[in-house]
Amino acid sequence: MARGRLRIYLGAAPGVGKTYAMLCEAHRRQGRGTDVVIGFVEHHNRENTAELLAGLEAVPRRSMEHRDAEFTELDLDALLARRPQVALVDELAHTNIPGCRNAKRWQDVEELLAAGIDVISTVNIQHLESLGDVVEGITGVRQRETVPDDVVRRADQIELVDMSPQALRRRLAHGNVYAPDKINAALSNYFRPGNLTALRELALLWTADRVDEYLQTYRAEQGIADTWQARERIVVGLTGGPEGATLIRRAARIAAKGSGSELLAVHISRSDGLANGGSPQTLIEQRALVESLGGSFHTVLGDDPSQALLDFARGVNATQIVLGSSRRKAWQYIYGPGVGSTVARDSGDIDVHIVTHEHVAHGRGRIPVRPITDLGRPRTIAGWLIGVGGPLLLSAVLSGVRGPGLPTDMLLFLSVTVCAALVGGLLPAIAAALVGSTALNYYFTPPTHTFTISDPENILAVGIFTAVGISVATVVDTAAKRSHQAARSQTEAQTLSALAGTVLRGAPGGEGVLTAVLDQIRETFQQESVALLERADEHAPWQCAAVSGPRPPARPDEADVDVPVGENLALVLSGRVLPAEDRRLLGAFAAQAAVVLERRRLAKEAIEARRQAEGNRIRTALLAAVSHDLRTPLAGIKAAVSSLRAEDVEWDAADEAELLAGIEAGADRLDHLINNLLDMSRLQTGTVTPLIQEVDLDEVVPFALGGVPLESVRLEVPETLPMVPADAGLLERALANLIENAVKYSPPGERVLVKADALEPSTGPGRVELRVVDRGPGVPEEAKEKIFAPFQRYGDAPRGAGVGLGLAVARGFVEAMGGTLAAEDTPGGGLTMVVVLPAVERPPEPGAADLPPSTPSLAPRKAEHA
Repeated sequence: MARGRLRIYLGAAPGVGKTYAMLCEAHRRQGRGTDVVIGFVEHHNRENTAELLAGLEAVPRRSMEHRDAEFTELDLDALLARRPQVALVDELAHTNIPGCRNAKRWQDVEELLAAGIDVISTVNIQHLESLGDVVEGITGVRQRETVPDDVVRRADQIELVDMSPQALRRRLAHGNVYAPDKINAALSNYFRPGNLTALRELALLWTADRVDEYLQTYRAEQGIADTWQARERIVVGLTGGPEGATLIRRAARIAAKGSGSELLAVHISRSDGLANGGSPQTLIEQRALVESLGGSFHTVLGDDPSQALLDFARGVNATQIVLGSSRRKAWQYIYGPGVGSTVARDSGDIDVHIVTHEHVAHGRGRIPVRPITDLGRPRTIAGWLIGVGGPLLLSAVLSGVRGPGLPTDMLLFLSVTVCAALVGGLLPAIAAALVGSTALNYYFTPPTHTFTISDPENILAVGIFTAVGISVATVVDTAAKRSHQAARSQTEAQTLSALAGTVLRGAPGGEGVLTAVLDQIRETFQQESVALLERADEHAPWQCAAVSGPRPPARPDEADVDVPVGENLALVLSGRVLPAEDRRLLGAFAAQAAVVLERRRLAKEAIEARRQAEGNRIRTALLAAVSHDLRTPLAGIKAAVSSLRAEDVEWDAADEAELLAGIEAGADRLDHLINNLLDMSRLQTGTVTPLIQEVDLDEVVPFALGGVPLESVRLEVPETLPMVPADAGLLERALANLIENAVKYSPPGERVLVKADALEPSTGPGRVELRVVDRGPGVPEEAKEKIFAPFQRYGDAPRGAGVGLGLAVARGFVEAMGGTLAAEDTPGGGLTMVVVLPAVERPPEPGAADLPPSTPSLAPRKAEHA
């Protein structure tokens, strides 16, 4: 069965028209004969949006009850049974009510897609999981309902529903988004022009990144190498020299001039040596500078730095290249025109900036020693021209001068041989020696213009010249090869150092590090894709553990390069076949990738082992609690019931009332213990889903006093406190545990103080602080965190005092609602429990809400059928 296609309407803020656009698309498809059904659409009482529901079939919603409130949710089973061609499912980031099959609506959508049903959905930019901190920094509001970025990125089509901040505020003012009593609050808080502008830019940039992914995939599939200037990408070339910091900052300033520009720094590690005189330590510092400026650092292996830099720039679709003016002295240009001149000449439609700096013409520290191997076609041709044409040209010049003698002529011909060896290698140098010796014999050895030699000494001189010429050429070639090998080893060491840095900077569990290592392999060896394949045994199929690049090989025999790492692990590369000398370095990369993969697996196993150990500890403690703490109230209840049922004893009314009171107290205590055990179990398994609403503390706190005598607590909770976003039930349970614990340890006659205050915000949103203050024995500083651990009692608390879960449950509930719970010393003696919750900011108008009801999914919703 083919997987369904997902289309998402992405908006920067509530009210831009995502649902309206989705319904318009539904009508267009229905007009073309497509079977379109509404799975769930939330119109928020917006008249224009509600009108578009007419004419579209809707699957009835599923009604559910939660905490004495009625809700409606997407009926996934009914929608799957209906099997339309296209389903409309609004609010992708919505959190489902507990009791639904899936915790999140995007998981419902995944099931619909897997069933072959196309889905059209909506989401706001603030609900993307990776942007939570960014949106909170902009608006001061933390979004609790999020959707993983990967879910949205996998959509077959993403359409940005855009609207200028001014237009959206006008819609708001006209009553097209919220009810009249909420307009002023929304305009003065969440929908401020600055907030909307920042959110809009965030949505545009995120969408641009998505479009860029499509563009890169299309260019790779079509084999397009020309630059498409769809987005500014600035590549800065680094040599590892002292001018690098200047170039990076200049490139960053260029990138900052265009919104959405991308900065990429690249260092070309040449296989013929670090001809740039680069320092590994300097490159490490420059990498850190690039990353601090929001750019990325890349290392590429290439024999020709100019061509490798241009290949990299075209591969990333760069629009500009930033290079530094050469540090060569004037005479050093005899070795070539330089990288800057060559790149500027061959860049085509990529702009090249040559930036001056204080190290211009100060020298490069050392002269590059050119290797004799793999010199390339231009240098090979030049070497043969010198080796063959040089002696002939020198013969013509010396024949016209007729000044020097034979010894001087031999030295001049020997210099031509050395020059041929330096430029073209061994074979052109041997040719120069042979042609030179022939020219010496013919033109300068008596009798001239003949190949005969009359003087035996001249025969010996010509022979020695030929032997010396060939020997010098061999020595020069060998020295160049040694230089090549040493330089390559230095390059490999530098590359491995960068690899080690990538691994060490990664997360302890290896998350993201393995992909970074594969990215580095792909860049260093200029491959199209790299994958790490593993299998369970030699008969099992290969599975992809990690990948970098498009269309990775599925099996080692499909790859251009295959590096086995053990029997059941292989690093495979697709793009080009590597020379044998590169495979040693690639083997080191493969070993590091295998180590990272193993470390990631061990980290997961360690987490699972810790979870199981914690579970075993919880089970052991639970058995201990069941064996003693739970049996204690049961024993009291049974004894009282047995006494009442005894036929040989007549109980008066007072005794009977006392026994019944004991039964009731034991049952209440047993109920309290069981509730704490169940709550702890929910916290341990992560199934606590708070129903966040705006609540008043002065309404919640009194209900938390049900388990203690009223005269034992003094309340100071003003009615003027701001409301807090919380689950009223969970907050009541947490406070009840704290208050009961405080009353238990307070001396007789001392009342526990429960006090709440609003804290003035220094940065970000305000907070509300609630303190539970007792005058008991207190807790030492080193034990303040231990008392929040499950099944822990401080000191010599009696076994009958509980199973040690009250504080652990309280902290778990408070943190699940986005708050904090900590213990402090009470001045004068005792312990103070401090609960801090975020406050709902209020505008000047009384009763107005600050948060936009962009996702009202957690508020009670009357059951209805769309």
